[in-house]
Amino acid sequence: MTSRRSVMQGLTGLGVVAALGEAGFGDDALAAAAAARPAAEPGLSEAAASGAEWIQVPGKVALIKRTYRPPNYETPLEYFRTPITPNKAFFVRYHHARLPSIRPRDWSLRIAGPAAERSVSLNLAQLRKDFASHELTALCLCAGNRRGLFSAHVIGVQWGSGAMGNAHWRGVRLHDVLDRAGVHSDAIEVAFAGDDEPMLPESPDYQKSLPISKALHPDTMIAYEMNGEALPALHGSPARLIVPGWTATYWIKHLSSIEIRTTPFENFWIKTGYRVPAGKFPWMERFATQETTATTPITQIAVNSLITSPAQNAQFPRTRPVTLTGQCWDSGSGIERLEISFNEGGHWEAARLGADLGGYSLRPWSYTVAPGRPAGPLSVWVRATSRAGLTQPLEATPNPSGYHHNAIQKLNLVLA
Repeated sequence: MTSRRSVMQGLTGLGVVAALGEAGFGDDALAAAAAARPAAEPGLSEAAASGAEWIQVPGKVALIKRTYRPPNYETPLEYFRTPITPNKAFFVRYHHARLPSIRPRDWSLRIAGPAAERSVSLNLAQLRKDFASHELTALCLCAGNRRGLFSAHVIGVQWGSGAMGNAHWRGVRLHDVLDRAGVHSDAIEVAFAGDDEPMLPESPDYQKSLPISKALHPDTMIAYEMNGEALPALHGSPARLIVPGWTATYWIKHLSSIEIRTTPFENFWIKTGYRVPAGKFPWMERFATQETTATTPITQIAVNSLITSPAQNAQFPRTRPVTLTGQCWDSGSGIERLEISFNEGGHWEAARLGADLGGYSLRPWSYTVAPGRPAGPLSVWVRATSRAGLTQPLEATPNPSGYHHNAIQKLNLVLA
């Protein structure tokens, strides 16, 4: 689909291996650098908790290592106490260990394909100069976020709740770029490739496609800035795809080529990977050209919430108020309400919603538990409901790949 620039194995091209030792990931020196294990998130499987280590990547705070190669590092929960996730704490997700070393001035993007009127090549300066800029705040969430919290083990990276990050993105609308190439009326999908590569020739290259309607959506964009800075290397520099409201499997990093297609895209990561049983999540936006009778591609983000404070099993004097805080989100309709229950769902009370940064963004919430409750354990349940009318379920929906874990959040406190 696309020609490739030279790449350097692992993170060498990003300056990371030099800081951690030339032996690469998984060696004794690197393992020794992770001297302490992060505290296990409540509900995380033993396998996920025991395999987690702190990893210090240049330019980042210490992140939670899930795999060394490819680099998959999770954001510590403390960085979700505010709705915007700092670049230095943003989670890192790759399918390949061969990452590109591309100087922004040398980057170019090619747009072509059977449904394109003409082939177009754009560099970063042209992208910035020739197209109107577009900005939005959107949650980048791995489809497997919280996979390690499923009670029945499923294969895949054993993420806790930190395989996500909320950022303010700046770039250009994808449909403006596609218009430069011209889109024929018979276009049905748009496919994307980046410059990261698999270690082995027989491994499938990570490429994805979107239905033409999603590609032309006014909020689907090519970003070159993240939280007011040039897109960082580990987050797709010089430019990446942003598909707000859909899971991050479609957010191709180090974007290098775009193909406007008249037929469904044939690739492992769209035909086999990132799929769920048909009918399992009927609320998802459809990707009709890639559906089968058995499975369908995962698309939208599920309505969800997160408790960021206080910590599990924290103790408080019963005579003082206790403030609960967290974040909630959905796929773009926005949050209608966030509710709290102290009797395992028998009665729900409304929490206070914080600043609304847009439907695609995390939204903070808070609730103050009044003093005077009886001493002893206090069980807190938290659930979000979207403006689309979707509410978090009591239990996560089982599925073979461990996607869409959005069960009601639960917290145990002790009042003394």
